[in-house]
Amino acid sequence: MSKRDLPDSDANNGAINMPQKKHFRQRAHANPFVDHNLNYPVKPSAFDWSAPELFPILGGSNRVAFVDVGCGYGGLLTTLSPMFPNKLILGMEIRPKVQEYVTQRILALRSQNKDKEPLESGSHQNISVMRMNAMKFLPNFFDKGQIEKLFFLFPDPHFKKKKHKARIITPQLLAEYAYILKSGGIIYTVTDVRDLHEWMVKHLDAHPLFERLSQEDMDADPCVAAACTGTEESIKVERNGGSKFVMCYRKIAATKGSGWAGYAPLFGASEEGEGEADE
Repeated sequence: MSKRDLPDSDANNGAINMPQKKHFRQRAHANPFVDHNLNYPVKPSAFDWSAPELFPILGGSNRVAFVDVGCGYGGLLTTLSPMFPNKLILGMEIRPKVQEYVTQRILALRSQNKDKEPLESGSHQNISVMRMNAMKFLPNFFDKGQIEKLFFLFPDPHFKKKKHKARIITPQLLAEYAYILKSGGIIYTVTDVRDLHEWMVKHLDAHPLFERLSQEDMDADPCVAAACTGTEESIKVERNGGSKFVMCYRKIAATKGSGWAGYAPLFGASEEGEGEADE
């Protein structure tokens, strides 16, 4: 981290100033298949969530409940933090500069609200971020049935058909998401790309451990509104007059004899007509 990236302090009260995005610009997406030199535990119990850069006050006796995969500049984290002060909320971001920005943003918010109790709404002690590749290492951090909510908001659409394997929703990855989600846990998906929305819905519909939330259930869930309006990307879509496609799924308990025929292939006859634009 360069000197210009270090958080500044307010001379009046010692609080850390908010970072400026202009110092943290980076490409919109990163290749999830390359080696990013990431540190990860061999198993969830080997990881210290009370580390200073994560949850130094609350991490010792609490477990992460919400995960924002590809959290970007942290808009959802800061939106959910006062809504769920008793839940630990983690953002995972693969781009180093963006992760640095979110870290400093959280430190600034904690500093500016240091008079509040750790579990008080607005203390921001319940949110953190780590640089991580969620496509590879989720089971290294989370136990079976641990997570209550998983967010996939405005992910990389990977338009080219040969890149579909890099999409964050695939049959293979859904098996991992089902593993770490508790029964009744929710997956939230939001995108401004219709093709990607249809892809995610198709694969989630096909998985035996997920069922769609009704429109009534989504309307009653405050996290849906937060996911649709609380991120920087959602604000940009609104500003540009774009559309948002939303769908949420609940994890259901596994049952024997469900008649499920197995995963549909990502490519092949059943995929004809999808993502044909290679430009």
